[in-house]
Amino acid sequence: METQLILAVILGIAILLFLILKLKINAFIALLIGSITVGLVAGLNAEEIMNTVKTGMGGTLGFVATVVGLGAMFGAILEFSGGAKTIANFMVSKFGLKNAPAAMVISGFLIAIPVFFDVAFIILVPMIYALQRKTKKSLLLYAIPLLAGLAITHAFIPPTPGPIAVADIIGAELGWVILIGFIVGIPTALVSGLLFGKYISKKIHINAPEEATDKEEIALPPITTTLLIISVPIFLILLNTFLTSGLIPEINPAITNIIKLIGHPFSALIIANILAWYFFGIKRGLSKEKLFKITSKSLEPAGTIILLTGAGGVFKQVLTDTGAGELLANSLTNVGFPVLAFAFVSAAIVRIIQGSSTVAMITAAGLVAPLLVNLDLGSAQLACLVIAIASGASIFSHVNDSGFWLVGQYLRISEKDTFKSWTMMTTILAITGFISVCIINAFL
Repeated sequence: METQLILAVILGIAILLFLILKLKINAFIALLIGSITVGLVAGLNAEEIMNTVKTGMGGTLGFVATVVGLGAMFGAILEFSGGAKTIANFMVSKFGLKNAPAAMVISGFLIAIPVFFDVAFIILVPMIYALQRKTKKSLLLYAIPLLAGLAITHAFIPPTPGPIAVADIIGAELGWVILIGFIVGIPTALVSGLLFGKYISKKIHINAPEEATDKEEIALPPITTTLLIISVPIFLILLNTFLTSGLIPEINPAITNIIKLIGHPFSALIIANILAWYFFGIKRGLSKEKLFKITSKSLEPAGTIILLTGAGGVFKQVLTDTGAGELLANSLTNVGFPVLAFAFVSAAIVRIIQGSSTVAMITAAGLVAPLLVNLDLGSAQLACLVIAIASGASIFSHVNDSGFWLVGQYLRISEKDTFKSWTMMTTILAITGFISVCIINAFL
């Protein structure tokens, strides 16, 4: 029976990767086929397999679909209003040209909270072009810190979809994930963004493309308003986390109930959307019809992420229902392999083989979740697991990752130089993130 379960898992993952890599089948369908394969080989009957699919999909999407949808709409309004450019301009003005790389890493760190990685990078590319033209230094001096800040937040800090999906699959609290993600993100940004950016910019000199004809600048929203609205959902979620964890003294039950309501990710993001709708939209002259179109369009890419996450929940459920997860847990315990290391390595392998960090996170979370049944992990330790998976899923971006080509195209560099800069940055980011989270976990 043990051999059959191990074969089921190996075959399921092999089919999943074959369908995505060789046949170019959508990862949503591939994850479902891989899950059904595991169930069949493990000995489940047809009815049991379909019930597992339904349970895994429904149990996951009840939370993730709501949060990802609200987050996508919030980010779309911020992007359209120019809020991302406001933050970048403010950082450069405060830090000065000499410290512009630090301004870029902080800008990327903040902007990727509500805005997807690729969208945020495209919005801010003109900023790093302008810095290069002004200082005549290599474009990589500004691009690598910006990319590091964007990539770290995209992987580590909710409400971006990856950590939300992983947290839900393994049962981690979002407030703790945000807190651990921020802590781990600081040394990771310093090493992969500032230090590596300074090093690689001396090795590879890149000039920004010639400046296009000047366009009229749109009025950008105030920096105070922008930062305040971005911080509202994070503050409310963290407040609720601290309240329910017992880290702050108990207060009036009525007030506690209110905080639990507005501090839930659903409510926090609804509040953020209402604020963004008014201050970034209505107050700045946008019509209700235009805002409706912006938010509706934002749900198109969110739909793919939601379905992918649901399929990841199915994969987790089939491992649980077949007993394969428990077997894997016992095997790891017997050989003394730490679950944190398994989380990182499994995500890294899937990431390198098939390219998508989101698929890598979801697949690794599905493998890790059944291992936690017999482990008594606290909220902070579960959050560390989320960041370990996110670190592994960020490693070694190369030709099978759309981010590799996006960066190369906008920086106007060869594939060789993209490997030396972007790919190395993501690898340093992953390793630094994992080492940092291991140190934090050791003290918990």
